[in-house]
Amino acid sequence: MKKNILIVGVGGQGTLLASRILGNIADILNLDCKLSEVHGMAQRGGSVVTHVKLADKVLSPIIAEGDADVVLAFEQLEALRARHFLKKDGVMVMNTQRILPMPVITGAAEYPENILSKMISEGVKVIDIDALQIAEEVGNVKTVNTVMIGVLAKVMGLSYAEIEQAMTMAVPQKVLEINKTALIKGYELK
Repeated sequence: MKKNILIVGVGGQGTLLASRILGNIADILNLDCKLSEVHGMAQRGGSVVTHVKLADKVLSPIIAEGDADVVLAFEQLEALRARHFLKKDGVMVMNTQRILPMPVITGAAEYPENILSKMISEGVKVIDIDALQIAEEVGNVKTVNTVMIGVLAKVMGLSYAEIEQAMTMAVPQKVLEINKTALIKGYELK
């Protein structure tokens, strides 16, 4: 297996935990894994971007534009900003959640409308998920990342047992059961 996965979102959404789970997948599958994280103003709701490469041998952690097999987007605007990283046959797994950036909140900018239809019209293959709603149904909004990882695992062709083992290695015991519930919900979506 060789996969280049770009994870994008907003600070506080759990993108870094998602990257740790993918690192655990590499260990389980005996693959090399390189990660590169860009936090920026993550603590203030800013963009977070993580490059994850999985392969027999990975030389560089950075994914070039047009080289991502999957973009895992935890927020719509971040998906729009990262779409140029996808390969022609790549897949955008996008949470439909909207988190307004500070320029939108202050009125200095407008949040783009019709992001999903725009990307589809550009030929981007999009799997759109309302991960926030699923996380709310599970009982904890902080499980959005686990729902998204479940969907990603299915897209990558991983077994549920593999992704559950990887998630179990990364999540604290006190929230393990609720995360298992969120993971299976995401895995069974697509």
